[in-house]
Formats: sequence, C-alpha cells, structure tokens
Amino acid sequence: MISDGLKGVILNSTEVPVRTSMMAARDIPNPQGSRSLQLAMRLSLAIAFLMLGIKVLAYWMTGSAAILSDAAESVVHVVAVSFAAYSLWLSRKPPDPSHLYGHDKIAFFSAGFEGAMIALAAVYIVYESIHRLIAGPKLENLGAGAVLVLVAGLINAALGGYLVWVGKEHGSLIVEADGSHVLTDCLTSFGVLAGLSLTMLTGWLRFDPMVAILVAVDILWMGSKLIRQSVGGLMDEVDPITQAQIRQLLVEITSEVGVQFHSLRHRNAGNTTWVEFHLLFPKNTSLESAHSLATKIEERIQQDSTMRTEVISHLETLEDHREVHRRGHVEKFDE
Repeated sequence: MISDGLKGVILNSTEVPVRTSMMAARDIPNPQGSRSLQLAMRLSLAIAFLMLGIKVLAYWMTGSAAILSDAAESVVHVVAVSFAAYSLWLSRKPPDPSHLYGHDKIAFFSAGFEGAMIALAAVYIVYESIHRLIAGPKLENLGAGAVLVLVAGLINAALGGYLVWVGKEHGSLIVEADGSHVLTDCLTSFGVLAGLSLTMLTGWLRFDPMVAILVAVDILWMGSKLIRQSVGGLMDEVDPITQAQIRQLLVEITSEVGVQFHSLRHRNAGNTTWVEFHLLFPKNTSLESAHSLATKIEERIQQDSTMRTEVISHLETLEDHREVHRRGHVEKFDE
C-alpha cells in the first residue's frame, strides 16, 4: 500500500515557494536575495576603485615595495571584481535554447578567475620585492603611508566580511569568492602595515620588501584555494555533506509514503543544485499515482533545500528493475 501522506505544503500552481514546517524563514527563496547580491557587487566594485586610489597615493608618497605590492593586488582585484559582477548578472539569466541548464556554472569560472588573478598578483609582488631587496629600498613619509594603508585595510575588512556573509546567505559562490578576495586584500594591507611599523621602529629598510614577500606567499595560498574550489565545481565534485542531507531527507520521505529509492546523485551548478534519483514502486502501481507521488517528493525536496534546487526522478518497478536495467545503475556510489 502506497501513501501520499507527505507533510508540509507543496508548491502552488504558480510555482511560488511557500513555507513548510521544515523550512526556516530565511531559507525561503525571494526576489530580495537577487537585489541583495546585486547591491553587494556594486558596492564591492565602487570600493575596489576607492581602495586602488588610496594605495596608489600611499605608494607615491612613500616609495614602499610593500605598499606597491598592496596596490598591485588592488589592480588585480578591480579586474577580478568587474568580471565577478558580469558573472553574477549572467548567472541569474534563465535557461535559453543554447544553454538549456542555465548559466549558473559561470560562478566557477568567476571563482577560478579571481584565484588566478590573486596568484598573478602574488608572483608580481615576489618579483618586485626581491628586486627592491637586492637594489636597496628608498623610503620616505612612512607615517602618512601607514595611516592610508590602515584605513584601506579596515574598510576592506568590513566589506569582505559583508560579502562573504551575503554570498553564503543567498548561496552565491560568485559573491562569496569576491568577499574572500577582499579579505585577502585586507590581510595584505595589514601585513604591509606590520612591515612599515617594523621599518619605522628599527630603521632597517629591508624589512619592507621582506614583509612584502611574506604577504605574497599568504595571498598565493588563498588564491590556490579559490582555484581548487573552481576546479571542483567544474568537475562536479561531490559535496559529502549535501549528499548526506539529501539522502536523509529522501529516507524520511520515502519511509512516510512506503516506496524505496536508489541511485541518488547531485551536482552543484553554482547557484542551483541538481538532484536525481530512482524511485521504486510496487509493480501494480498505476502510472498516474506513481507520477503524482514522485512529483510531490520532488517538490518536498525543493522546499526543504536552502538554495535553488532542480529535482529529477526516474520511476521503476520494485520487483524487476534490475532485470530491466541489465547494464546496471550507479548505486555502488550511492552509499
């Protein structure tokens, strides 16, 4: 006997998500999320240009290799955040005849691009710092330069934390990656500030390029993490936590209605999670009732997800599904 006693409320006829007993209020998709992401990217781009201006001024005043490295990272950031803003706009476009699954995966290209730009800045910083270390640095007005760097660092700390929070809150890898880049810029500024302080306290000018090299190694590590995240997304790497959450939800739902499932798979397309699985019904179940129940299960998963989710189910008969599919399934990975 199959039951359709699913808890909660399913999507209405206009496909507007409504709240169920299992959903947190903040998890309900709404147009405000898109506006928040767009506002965050515009704010990031505007402040990126402001930070670049401050750091170029600080370098012009001091001639510091460490400040030059910070300014170089800001140049890279302006380019990267511009691409990120475009990527965010493109990722929100609906599917079209040439992109049937939408444009979400641009998020992974954007994260990889930001990571590559961070790595490029790190290489340049190391090169320039070694050159200054060998030739001997010439510095002046370090106090004024340090104040400008401090102001830039504090602004970026606040902006970076805000961007990471907005990105996680609304499931946007693009905005989250941009926030990580801004925080990298912030750490760069504080590292530079430490070098300037040591230089002023000791009078040993070579502290300046040495600190710049240490900062470069740190941001290179951060850039590599973004690149790794980008590659994982483009290769559809499994998120074990998400897989376990979907499996647990499916176990609960199918137990309620008296059916079984297998061959669960999911992949993250950037702003959308795609989920697919096979549902096993008793052989005497009518196609109409099986399809109706499968649709309710799909909608329940969409409702209980914390980000935009597309669900596809495949209907099979419990008694002979292995005989029908002689070439096998993917259940060996679904444990």
